[in-house]
Amino acid sequence: MPMRPWRRLIALLLFLVALTPCAAWADTATFVVNTNSRASFKTEAPLETIVGTVASPGGTPLPERAVTGTMNVDLAKPQDARGTIKVDLNAVRTGVDRRDSHMRSKDFLDSEANDANRYAIFDVKQIELAGPLVPGKDVPAKIHGTFTVRGKPVDRQAEGTVTYIKLTPEQAEQQKRFGFTQDNLRVKMKFDTKFTNHDMKVPQLLILKLSDDILVETDLILVKQ
Repeated sequence: MPMRPWRRLIALLLFLVALTPCAAWADTATFVVNTNSRASFKTEAPLETIVGTVASPGGTPLPERAVTGTMNVDLAKPQDARGTIKVDLNAVRTGVDRRDSHMRSKDFLDSEANDANRYAIFDVKQIELAGPLVPGKDVPAKIHGTFTVRGKPVDRQAEGTVTYIKLTPEQAEQQKRFGFTQDNLRVKMKFDTKFTNHDMKVPQLLILKLSDDILVETDLILVKQ
């Protein structure tokens, strides 16, 4: 007895489904920067090394966090991830209050009086990964994006690692109060820039204590929403 057309169609669809990799059905999800993320910058001059850090205490409400941002990520195709990370420059601490105050002034970051300059922003445009994301494994990555300070964007390539942290339902329930979910990402990256890239000039008086070259580093925990 010949197969009816509708039965042929169903058989064909089932055959195609069987051939389709599971990853093809994965969805892009939003990952949000968690409270225990941090950023830092480092300058090495002949007479002094300065390290500035930005972080928030655990449990800080989202509107008050110093490091924020979202990433849209398909865990099966993480190279297509896009997103924005923001760092509150008013929260930079170098260990010297007077120096921190000067950095926030209009002569330098101009972040305190001018809200338009308050944040350093990294827009992620592309991620190159050395392999697929496997739970618990650090995967080397090159993260391409645009870094903006004082409204001056520069294209940067960051070197780093991406780690997929997969929790069991029981673990996720235990860690929920800390903001974690079953799917989490840890993204570490570092890249170079210069103060002069962003229309800031190191005063001649400080040239031996503050370098124009900056190393920016981030350690981000992102949780799936």
